[in-house]
Amino acid sequence: MKRLCLLFACAAALLLSACASGPLPANIERFDLGPPPVAAPGSPANSGRTLAPIKVMVAAPTWLDQESMYYRLPGADGDQARAYADSRWLAPPQRLFGERLRARLASQRSVLNAGDPVAAPLLKIELDEFTQVFDSRSRSHGAVVLRASVFDHDRLVAQTTLHVTRPAPSNDARGGVAALRAATDAAQAALVRWLATVPLS
Repeated sequence: MKRLCLLFACAAALLLSACASGPLPANIERFDLGPPPVAAPGSPANSGRTLAPIKVMVAAPTWLDQESMYYRLPGADGDQARAYADSRWLAPPQRLFGERLRARLASQRSVLNAGDPVAAPLLKIELDEFTQVFDSRSRSHGAVVLRASVFDHDRLVAQTTLHVTRPAPSNDARGGVAALRAATDAAQAALVRWLATVPLS
């Protein structure tokens, strides 16, 4: 009898847990960053020079290493990153950011993976923030924060930190995607300019 009561108690607990968690959204919208921007005439990408090959690696904290789309509320609540219930990235932000950066760099140099056996400098990107930040009920922006390091044979050659924001056209997930796309492109353009000043062998 005790065993039967225990089974009923476990079943009731599981049922309550399922009700508390709620059903998963039926229609989840998935987003990426769209096609990479076309380099403007006269930009480093269109300079006609072929630069030295480089390896690229993009890393991110565990909470960004997934497809959830995060936002932050104003005030003290901004310390907590929250995920949209019915919107997702097509891939983790670090992957979307990395693919876009590789496409941009590939227009002027060979781009390799970090694990490739070819000897080449390594550009390591640590993506610390990739969120939509609400300034108020009617205004928000996309924030991209990263640290870029260049290594040559395990020796740190140069390092920089970027914090780029762009306004969102609307206070929803679509607006956040547009803002993060613009912030990503601005951050990567700054990275390309900075990388051009780093002496690479």
